[in-house]
Amino acid sequence: MKLQVLEAARDDLIEGFGFYEASEQGIGDHFLACLYADVESLRIFGGIHHRVYKNLHRSLSKRFPFAIYYTVESDVVIVRAILDCRRNPSWIRSRLRKA
Repeated sequence: MKLQVLEAARDDLIEGFGFYEASEQGIGDHFLACLYADVESLRIFGGIHHRVYKNLHRSLSKRFPFAIYYTVESDVVIVRAILDCRRNPSWIRSRLRKA
């Protein structure tokens, strides 16, 4: 499958990077490497995850408490949001409405 990461999801990654990098230098790079691998795995596994909000599938990161929200259209996985699972659930729902 093809993979498309929307700008809003890229912004989510930048925000996550900033959070972890502020915690300890170098962790932000590890965060990005792990999340890129999780996103890349959707080329193979896209569509197998449960739909959790409207038509959005959710894949959980293997190393960080983040969820990747995506849709599958034809043979394209579209990553719409990459969110910290520790956020307030109402904030997550609000963000997903915009995805």
